[in-house]
Amino acid sequence: MKPKTKRKYFFFDIDGTLTDRATNQVVPSAKEAIRLLQKNGHFCAINTGRAAYKGAPVMDSVGVDNMICNGGRGLIIDRKLVHNIPLDFKAVKALYDQAVSKGYGVLVAQDNSIDVYAENFDFILKAGERLEPTRYIIDRDYVPHPPIYKMYIAVPPEEEANLPLLHCPEYGALRFEAGYLIIQPDEKKNGILRMLNVIGGDPEETVVFGDDTNDLDMFSDPFYKIAMGNGHPDLKAAADEVAPKNVDDGIYKVCKAHGWI
Repeated sequence: MKPKTKRKYFFFDIDGTLTDRATNQVVPSAKEAIRLLQKNGHFCAINTGRAAYKGAPVMDSVGVDNMICNGGRGLIIDRKLVHNIPLDFKAVKALYDQAVSKGYGVLVAQDNSIDVYAENFDFILKAGERLEPTRYIIDRDYVPHPPIYKMYIAVPPEEEANLPLLHCPEYGALRFEAGYLIIQPDEKKNGILRMLNVIGGDPEETVVFGDDTNDLDMFSDPFYKIAMGNGHPDLKAAADEVAPKNVDDGIYKVCKAHGWI
């Protein structure tokens, strides 16, 4: 009989870790690994910067009921959104005003949905439409109000210096598209600690999987840190272990090698 391992707490990034970036589909062997981990009594969750509504289909695809979302500030436990901390309103409103005054289009996400709000079409004119499903609510009398969960600013990289308030400790500025920044926190580690606190989990028994620089925040002690073989060199340098590429069954092979499945 296979010896029973101590319960572990696994947290997985989505893009490039659970999913194949070429197809945006969950890697079948990763899904199977998570099924077996859960069968063996381990705790599994997604850890993503995506909003809760956007991460939910991935939860369905992977077969998990738990997710850290919204850049570490949202917690879904047993399919219930139990925690979702908005951005600091005073700080983010100051950035909004600065961006608008300088002619950069801004979209504001004020709830957990595809809706974004703006006072004009400047964002679309400068950066184009977002690649993900979005409903644009344009109102020339729009004024942001609490809560704000994310903002999108159509500023190119070479013009970021025009917005001195961008790099404020009360929020984060992430760029995944050339045409715009996402204003949201990068608190994947804090999200894990919040989740573990709620469920009574042990940080010393926590394992994290990631592939890109936005995962560096959770590549911290005391977690066991596993970078995918297809990952960014900086993340690999911060890892305790580098797995094979995700599309080469990296998650499955590592879990098997450790005896977790």
